[in-house]
Amino acid sequence: MSILIISRLTIREAQRRRLLLVALIMGILFLTVFGVGFHYIRRDMLLFPPGEQQENFIYGFLLTAGLYATNLLVTIVAVLISVTTLSGEVESHIIDAIVTKPIHRWEVVLGKWLAFALMVLVYLLLLTVGLMLIVYWQSGFRFENIAYGLVMMTLGALLVLSLSIAGGTRLSTLANGVLSFMLFAVAFLGGLVEQIGGFIRNEAAVNIGIVTSLILPADALWKKALSAFQPRSFSSPMMAGPFAATTEPSTLMIVYSVVYLVALVLFAMWSFTRRDL
Repeated sequence: MSILIISRLTIREAQRRRLLLVALIMGILFLTVFGVGFHYIRRDMLLFPPGEQQENFIYGFLLTAGLYATNLLVTIVAVLISVTTLSGEVESHIIDAIVTKPIHRWEVVLGKWLAFALMVLVYLLLLTVGLMLIVYWQSGFRFENIAYGLVMMTLGALLVLSLSIAGGTRLSTLANGVLSFMLFAVAFLGGLVEQIGGFIRNEAAVNIGIVTSLILPADALWKKALSAFQPRSFSSPMMAGPFAATTEPSTLMIVYSVVYLVALVLFAMWSFTRRDL
């Protein structure tokens, strides 16, 4: 019961600080810009119709670009809404009013994590489903295995969220934000190096990508989502980068990601319980 109370209070605090309102407005703006841009691109394509295969390729590329931007935006939001939730409240002594009550510290951490996870999930669904509906409504094009791909994207966002909350149990707000964003950047760069290494058959580059995926498997989960969304015809060397899955992470990486996520949450609860306030 205490966990649900903390979750409810966390969501109310996000509403009071207008985080949800700003995120909603920016999400609608993002979908509007994408929808208008897609409309005009498709209008020109109707004037000079390409072949069906090329047309689907263009639609798929545009939708993938939108989903990539969504993945990045949701990751940023996950860090920004959670980076101050523990470290900031400790520094301002707001947390003292909570932990003095008959509530375990681990319940505070888990309650906040559940609240932020719900916000991230809703925001991710709003943007991804919105993008797919825009493309389908205007062109009739859609990706396959949508549910599985969304699960992978959600898992990636929750990983970064959990990292931010775990870091907040020991680091200052600024240091925690730097850690979360830099690890995500390292994971993305490593994934790009791995893709290029796989294309040119450079084993060292591939190994670098694997190591960065072990440090933070967020980019590997994005690649797994793309592998589910896109048909094999999309995974060409010409589209190497964040918009194509030329290399698909193994199922073992998914298992590792789930274990990694659970370990971060457990560490956050353990660390905050033993922190000197």
